[in-house]
Amino acid sequence: MKRKINVRLVGIAILAILATVFGITIVYYGLYQKQVRTDLAVSAQLLKDTDYFESVQADTDEINLKIEGSEFRVTWIDEDGTVLYDNDVTSESLANHKNRPEFQEAIETGVGESIRRSDTMNENTFYYALLLDNNTVLRVATNAKSIWSVYLSVAPVAILIIVCIIAICVLISHLLTKQLLRPIETMARNLKDIEYEAPYKELEPFTEMIKMQHADILSAAKARQDFTANVSHELKTPITAISGYAELLESGMAQEGQKVHFYQEIQRNANRLLTLINDIIRLSQLDRSEKDPAFEEVDLCEIASECMEALSVNARQRGVQLTFEGSECVMVGNKEMLKELIENLVQNAIRYNNLGGKVVVTVKKEGHAALIVKDNGIGIPAAEQERVFERFYRVDKSRSKATGGTGLGLAIVKHIVEIHDAELALDSAPGLGTTISIFF
Repeated sequence: MKRKINVRLVGIAILAILATVFGITIVYYGLYQKQVRTDLAVSAQLLKDTDYFESVQADTDEINLKIEGSEFRVTWIDEDGTVLYDNDVTSESLANHKNRPEFQEAIETGVGESIRRSDTMNENTFYYALLLDNNTVLRVATNAKSIWSVYLSVAPVAILIIVCIIAICVLISHLLTKQLLRPIETMARNLKDIEYEAPYKELEPFTEMIKMQHADILSAAKARQDFTANVSHELKTPITAISGYAELLESGMAQEGQKVHFYQEIQRNANRLLTLINDIIRLSQLDRSEKDPAFEEVDLCEIASECMEALSVNARQRGVQLTFEGSECVMVGNKEMLKELIENLVQNAIRYNNLGGKVVVTVKKEGHAALIVKDNGIGIPAAEQERVFERFYRVDKSRSKATGGTGLGLAIVKHIVEIHDAELALDSAPGLGTTISIFF
């Protein structure tokens, strides 16, 4: 990043220098041209005021305006274009000047100007023509370098200056880059500090986003660590029980009357272990699912009805009355996930209920599909309602383990709700029961 900033700053400096050199040269060359024209006009006026050019009958041999080492040229032209005098060459050797633009302009307006470029000499010749009182034209001219020759003449000095300025710019850009990036580097080292403020106002949204992502990563890492610890603990309990009962049976220490009980406990813990593993696998699948599940049009009422039929035996065994209310409710979703969601909610409602309790499952459509599972069981204290969807969190740990609960059912429900972009609402009170509503 530092290298890129340095290179771009130096590039900007070089462009600025070149633009300045070309711009200033063009401006000053324009002023230079204007000065040359002014000087020629003054010179022509001064020559007009002399008595050299009063009459075409004057003896031109007596006129001597040649200046050694000077490129200043004076030409006296008759009204028909014939050259009467030239201070550089003899007038007889010069062609008729009737077609020269500066001569024609002077005849018409009294004053004429033109610039002719010499590609061989890389120079410009400036002409100024003045109409005299006797209808002859006095023309003065001088040579001046073209703008390109000016560039070439100053090129060595300009290049030296540019190199020096670039060297200075490189040093300054390096110092500026360090100064600009130092607060950002300090910010990077203090991302863990919530109180640390962004060094630049423009970086505040970026800083907040980084802090949020950092907090999310830490939270996810802690959740993963807690999940691993909880999984280890949850798996350890049934495995320890199975191992203990198996050792007692193997050693022959168990009496005949106890063996049946030990076998039952081994089977119960094995079933619990299998259920726990299945829930962990399912939760992991939902966690790492990168693709959207296959959604299709399904009838939520039909899915709920199938689940009620499958869970009715479990409800009767626990002495809970299971009731279903609903009518056709077509929505877009994943059938298997919706079935899993309903089963987990209803099993929870049965598991945390009282003998003779009731569970009512309602499916309805009022604009959007809605699933409501209501029971009159033990309920959830207000302080714990926000945590019931956490993994392995149980309101009544003893009842959960006794009834085969893994503490993952509602976590799976939460995942499926998020996948379907639905809203989940919980209403509960200890001793009065719990109502969980899902609006798709």
